[in-house]
Amino acid sequence: MIATLLLIIHVMVCLFLIFIVLIQSGKGAELGAAFGGSSQTLFGSRGAATFFSKLTTISAVVFMLTSLSLAIVSTKSGSIIQKTIPVKEKGAAPANPIQGGGVQPVQPSQQQVPRIPAQPFTK
Repeated sequence: MIATLLLIIHVMVCLFLIFIVLIQSGKGAELGAAFGGSSQTLFGSRGAATFFSKLTTISAVVFMLTSLSLAIVSTKSGSIIQKTIPVKEKGAAPANPIQGGGVQPVQPSQQQVPRIPAQPFTK
């Protein structure tokens, strides 16, 4: 139940994080204008963080927390392999099909396959 809720939140935060990163302009947007005589510095200080950068940071932290929480919840619930494979009893031996089982060994066929005489290769 809790894993499903965490997974839903995780997917929603993931999609929101992708959206918020894609709508932002990159840091390299000023790089082309810097060579054209722009007054902004090439790799100087950025100034105050914008609303989108704060929103990106918050959603990235929530994404990491939900990832960690999903990992912890899945570890505590156990392995899916251990849940699906039935455990055999110690005293039960596998049935041997050759000794008294329903399947008999296959006998080789007594019929001979006709042989075609070899012919010389000609063009």
